[in-house]
Amino acid sequence: MDLSQARWRKSSRSGQSNGACVEIAANLPGVVAVRDSKAPLAGAHVVSRGAFAAFLDDVKAGRYDW
Repeated sequence: MDLSQARWRKSSRSGQSNGACVEIAANLPGVVAVRDSKAPLAGAHVVSRGAFAAFLDDVKAGRYDW
C-alpha cells in the first residue's frame, strides 16, 4: 500500500520519550496505518478502520490489561 500521503501523528501523552512511540495515520481512505516512531522506514501495519476501532474499544475496556 502506498503510504506516501500518510500524515503521521502520535499521542500528546507520549511526551518526550525519545521517539519511542506508536504513530498512526488515519487520513487514508478506509484504513488506519500504525508504525513504530523509532523505525519509521521499517514499514507499517495497515488495518481497516473497523478493526482499529474494535481494537481501541478492547483497549478501553481493559481486555489487554495484565
